[in-house]
Amino acid sequence: MLRSLRFAALFGGLILSASALAVDIDAASYGYPLTNPFEATIATTPPDLRPELPLDDDTDQQTRSVTLRPERAFDLPDNFWPVQKLTYRIATQDKAAPLIFLIAGTGARYDSSLNEYLKKLYYKAGYHVVQLSSPTSFDFMSAASRFATPGITKEDAEDMYRVMQAVRAQNPNVPVTDYYLTGYSLGALDAAFVAHLDETRRSFNFKKVLLLNPPVNLYTSITNLDKLVQTEVKGINNSTTFYELVLNKLTRYFQQKGYIDLNDALLYDFQQSKQHLTNEQMAMLIGTSFRFSAADIAFTSDLINRRGLITPPKYPITEGTSLTPFLKRALQCDFDCYITEQVIPMWRARTDGGSLLQLIDQVSLYALKDYLHDSPKIAVMHNADDVILGPGDLGFLRKTFGDRLTVYPLGGHCGNLNYRVNSDAMLEFFRG
Repeated sequence: MLRSLRFAALFGGLILSASALAVDIDAASYGYPLTNPFEATIATTPPDLRPELPLDDDTDQQTRSVTLRPERAFDLPDNFWPVQKLTYRIATQDKAAPLIFLIAGTGARYDSSLNEYLKKLYYKAGYHVVQLSSPTSFDFMSAASRFATPGITKEDAEDMYRVMQAVRAQNPNVPVTDYYLTGYSLGALDAAFVAHLDETRRSFNFKKVLLLNPPVNLYTSITNLDKLVQTEVKGINNSTTFYELVLNKLTRYFQQKGYIDLNDALLYDFQQSKQHLTNEQMAMLIGTSFRFSAADIAFTSDLINRRGLITPPKYPITEGTSLTPFLKRALQCDFDCYITEQVIPMWRARTDGGSLLQLIDQVSLYALKDYLHDSPKIAVMHNADDVILGPGDLGFLRKTFGDRLTVYPLGGHCGNLNYRVNSDAMLEFFRG
């Protein structure tokens, strides 16, 4: 549990104010240097303010694959042979220890940069760690999803639960004392539904669950991100695309530095240079990244289910087939389009479902309000300036979680997860 007194003892200089008993971190005392939420989302934390992490060579880990064989009314297309099995990564201690499952965010694989960071953080603290792909990732949709139409969170959680059970069965010699669960962004929403499912299935009896920057209203979050693509950016016209503008900035940046250094501190250093992106450019970059994730989900779901919305059902696709025309078509379909054309029809066919508003309630944290309110083992860490939050979202979290909610004043969307203050708090939650 994250209690006010514990935080006060841990971060002496931080000033806490109670709002519906939530732990609110004071901006002046927090020390996170990026006050722009777009910049924080893209560049994350300056390298010298991050925790020390173990090297890959110092981590006892394996990348493994598991066969799920989800029950489907269709077969995967022939060119999906590389993802017939679901790949995950497991890092193990040389003694009995708690095991933490990590669920990646929208469209992300098990080895996403944030999942890698969290793995190293918890592994150094003495935990076994399992890294899992998002139910919205290409590989999960292909190898583990029964309907290959992510977005109905309860169904996604059931698929994820089967994956966790299969991973445990494949690693019977790992000595586990307790099971923990966490996820970031959409992975945090999935973690909440997985925890709720486990209350009846009792396969893991999760001792603690931590939700990092979850969407509250899933539709609000995806709408916020979709809107960023529509940002008007100075310098973009019929002859200069957004990508050319960013590439030109990066080129000038590397020319001024005199060398190319593609490390994880690149974006932070780049944003301190004269070539830094403007607010509008950063918003467009975040929105564009999200649009590509949406396009990948829409394309994969349509192709696996042979719906014919993006790829003609009988179109011959082999390993050598160019997918560029279909990618262009998929990029015209934002998340609202994907939900309207693929998720809602499947949901209605399976459940006799109703309106979009009813679906939104069922796939968001609203559906678990009573459970989340009454479950002392679940906590949330979020940022007041997170771009995925809408009006009333923080109020819902405050009312639902009380003192199990920690609100940081800065950090954008997941940008401060690798800040030492946040990493200490995450470790303290599971230790406590």
